[in-house]
Parts: sequence; C-alpha cells; structure tokens
Amino acid sequence: MITRYFSDINTLLAPGQVLIIFGPRRVGKTTLIKQFLETTPLKYKFDTGDSIRTQQLLGSQDLDQILGYAEGYQLLVIDEAQQIPNIGMALKMLVDHAPHLLIIATGSSSFDLSQNVGEPLTGRKRTITLYPIAQLELAARWNKHELREQLHDYLIFGSYPAIVMAESKQEKMRLLADLVDSYLLKDILALDNIKKSEVLLNLVKLLAFQVGQLVSHNELATKLRIDAKTVARYLDLLEKSFVICKLGAFSRNLRNELMGKHKYYFLDLGVRNAVIANFNDVHTRDDLGGLWENFVFIERLKSTSYRGFYGHRYFWRTYEGHEVDFIEDFNQQLSGFEAKWSPTKKVTAPALWKETYPNSSFTVVSTDNYLDVIL
Repeated sequence: MITRYFSDINTLLAPGQVLIIFGPRRVGKTTLIKQFLETTPLKYKFDTGDSIRTQQLLGSQDLDQILGYAEGYQLLVIDEAQQIPNIGMALKMLVDHAPHLLIIATGSSSFDLSQNVGEPLTGRKRTITLYPIAQLELAARWNKHELREQLHDYLIFGSYPAIVMAESKQEKMRLLADLVDSYLLKDILALDNIKKSEVLLNLVKLLAFQVGQLVSHNELATKLRIDAKTVARYLDLLEKSFVICKLGAFSRNLRNELMGKHKYYFLDLGVRNAVIANFNDVHTRDDLGGLWENFVFIERLKSTSYRGFYGHRYFWRTYEGHEVDFIEDFNQQLSGFEAKWSPTKKVTAPALWKETYPNSSFTVVSTDNYLDVIL
C-alpha cells in the first residue's frame, strides 16, 4: 500500500468549509476517503452521487429535506459528487444551516463539479487535487536508488495506483487498456455528449506524438478535418478531465518571444503510451526525449502542487528557436527547467534567457539529478 500525501485528511477539515477532492477516475480518491473513515471517531455518513435517490434529494434545493438528510452526523462524505445536479447549492445550504457539519465531496470531472460548486461555495471550500501516485509519495516507501531502478517502469506504464501495484508487464498493459477504453472513450464522451469518438481518440493520439512540442490548434484541425473551435473545445475537455495539462507561452519583455501556441503534457505516461499502443523499453524508443520531458514536468507539478505552489507554469521560446522546456513563475521569481535524459549532455541556459531575465534560475534535469528536482 502506498501512503498518499493527503492521507491525514483530518488536518484538511474545518467547520463551515467543504473539502473538495478532485482527480481522475481510479486515482485513489475513494480509497483515500475510506481509509480515513476506518479510523475517524466522527459519526459519518458516506454516500455516492451515482445514487439516483441521492441525486434527487440533494438536487432538490429543498432546505428541510437536505438538512434532514445530514441530521445527526458530524461528517458527510459525498463521493462522485459531480453526478448530482446543483450540488453546490446543496452544499452551501448545509454549510450555512449546519455549521458544525464537516463535509467532503469528491469528483472525477473537474469541469462539471467545479461549475456546480464554484460560485455557491465561494469562500466556503478548500480544494485539493489527487494525481496518479507521485515520486514524492513513492519516496516514503523506496529510497532514491530503488526509485531510479524503477524509473523505466514509470516512464512506460505511468503511476496509477493499480498499475504501480500490478506485478507483471502483461497485467499493467491490460489495466491501462481498460483504463483508456473506459475513461477516454466512455466517460469523457458521455460527459459532454460527444458523438465523434474517433475524432477525440485521434486528437489524443496526435497529442501523444507531439509531447513536448509546440501545438497549433489550426494544424490539429486540418489533420482531423474539423474546425479549430471544435479542437479547442475537445482540448479543454481533455484538460478538465485530467487527461492532459496545457502550458502557455511566457512573454514579458521581448517582441520575438513566441505567443499563441501551446505545449501539452499527459497527466500520466501510461495512458499516453496506451493510446499509441507502445510499451517498448525506453532504450529502443525514438520518443525518449518527449517521455522524459513529460515525466519531469508532471512529477514537478505533483510535488509542488501538493506542497502549495500558487504560481504559474509556462514554456519559453523565441521565434529564432531559443527555448526553455518549462518555467515556474512564483513570487516574481522565474525558475527555468530543461529536461535532458543523458547526464553527459552539456546544456546551458540560452544566452537570451539569461540576458532578458538575469535574476532567473535555470536547472538541467537529467537522470542524475531528477529526484532532487521532483521530490
């Protein structure tokens, strides 16, 4: 069993404030909650948004019914809360009229749950995102030497909990195929009533082959034979459904700093590799550079997010081709990162980057030092 970063949920709870736990399906949200409930002395009620009865009751906006539903409990937990219409208003009623009640709501579809809870719960919620298992969490079980020995597995199969715990390569591939089929091709399509499943899958495949590269909506639209607005909508859907993560271009001082394009990383490399059906060993692949950049970015995102990073992330590139893979902008301090698999390859910060942002830092992340950067 891997101990998750937010395993001590009790420290995240407060009266008058709903704890919202976002994250993709099968990432361990329900397991995290149930482990907490096994040890809590609080009198609790656990329910799921998949229940039609619960949907009707909490979606009713009937104050008496909603208060009666939670009466007598110290803690209310609603799993898959995004399934409940007007869930934000129901939670607001509980916070306002039962201020002693502790509340947890989980959701696997951030765009759905956030739309339903965002405005009603302004000032009344705390939000955390649970990602596939982070190297930061694995470091509590394995030392750095052991993590390095397992690195190839994480690059190929990712780090969803069931995948990490699977014992064989064959089992990992089977689980990933099931995850992609049920999550990408069913859940996401159903969530936004998308009819053209083939188009969505082809879009994901195109992104998989362009990890770490600049992506143009117009170019994607041309290849898919759909309009750019539809591409933008699908990309937004994939991002809000925790499949991909978008990076915009950073520009502050130079006219020739690139704007208008994006880079996309996959939240989990196992999902990315399953989409293109490529589970070959890293040493035989021609996409190792992209895999490594994606891995470093996502693991850095996980660890900094868990520890409370409130800055912004970008990539930097000029029209002449000077570039930094990704940067973090926090408290007016810029930190640049360049991901290079080989520790023997000498890389220095672009001269124009140092000249334009002299107070910034620049770190080359290789297999030698990556754990120091992402833990």
